[in-house]
Amino acid sequence: MKTFFAPAERAAADQLNRSIEAVSNNAVVDAVMEVVAGLLAVLNEQRQILALNDTLLDILDVDDAAGVLGLRFGEALDCVHAHDEPGGCGTSRHCATCGAAIAMVASLTSNQPEQRDCVATLARDGRMVDMYFQVRCCPITFEGQRFLLLFLQDVTEEQRRAVLERVFFHDINNTITALAMTGQLLERRLQDAGEVGNLAVRVRELSLRLAKEVEMQRALSDEDPRAYQLTFFDVAPIELLVAMGETFANHPAASGKVLSLPHEAPTSTLSTDRPLFQRVLTNMLVNAFEATPEGGEVRLWAEDEGEMVSFCVWNAGEIPSDVALRVFQRNFTTKGGVGRGLGTYAMKLFGEVYLGGQVTFETSAEAGTVFRFRLPWKPRYEN
Repeated sequence: MKTFFAPAERAAADQLNRSIEAVSNNAVVDAVMEVVAGLLAVLNEQRQILALNDTLLDILDVDDAAGVLGLRFGEALDCVHAHDEPGGCGTSRHCATCGAAIAMVASLTSNQPEQRDCVATLARDGRMVDMYFQVRCCPITFEGQRFLLLFLQDVTEEQRRAVLERVFFHDINNTITALAMTGQLLERRLQDAGEVGNLAVRVRELSLRLAKEVEMQRALSDEDPRAYQLTFFDVAPIELLVAMGETFANHPAASGKVLSLPHEAPTSTLSTDRPLFQRVLTNMLVNAFEATPEGGEVRLWAEDEGEMVSFCVWNAGEIPSDVALRVFQRNFTTKGGVGRGLGTYAMKLFGEVYLGGQVTFETSAEAGTVFRFRLPWKPRYEN
């Protein structure tokens, strides 16, 4: 049977039943089930569930363990990719980047304990729910059979808080720093009335942006479009591009790198929530700069697509295929550790759910990577 990662084969029914009985009658397994306070399951070599504790049953939202015995972890958890392939959990393209699947396969291969982080998107009550697990797999052998102890720690809320705090304080600090620097310039140039006027406008804009950042953070925390009040303004695309150039002129992510802006842009007027739009484009540019070596170039431009306008960010690097599958998944990150993995997710949330646009990307070794933010010239709705 076709698989993109882990073996698809499962134990025959009679073998599965014998393994379930062997595990259920083993005193050591019973003791471990009683002692471990976290989430625990016992798997066979085909990664099928043979036993699990009550804490994991609660997470799976099932009353009777018999209903999940013989299933694989992703199938019991209702992972959205568990049935992408006929072979089930562990066999799809996405499974090759799943921390739980990697830990299981690595542990069975090395016959040693293995630990990974797992970001899972689950189908629950008609909506998608993201969960974050720390997964540890440990092989054990008894009665001539090898089994796998699957230990799970649900750190979803810890990860959620860490990400929100990291993003919030990072963005607030950037805005406050810009506000303070503009205030210093204003103080130094009191003699030049014209320049003072321009700086005063900048101070006002940064103050409004600071207030909007707080609203955006609340929206990310609540995941509710009503948590952020959209305010639409008419603006020329070239003005937005120039504003991005000013933002990244002294941005840490762009240090030692070049942002190339076009000399021209579509001439129609865009109606959008400017702070929210700039947040999406800022995240796109930060990602591009982080993927660009010192001395490298990032390009930003806009294209008229009839009823839509596209803002495009290019860098020369290619996104690896395993990362590309999960780019927009909440909490997924290639940088490691908690408190990361919200930048691209926020692009989707703000760009699509709030502004009614589309955030996509294309990547290849030959052409590099282009993130594209398409949105209508006029808003289709207001919240």
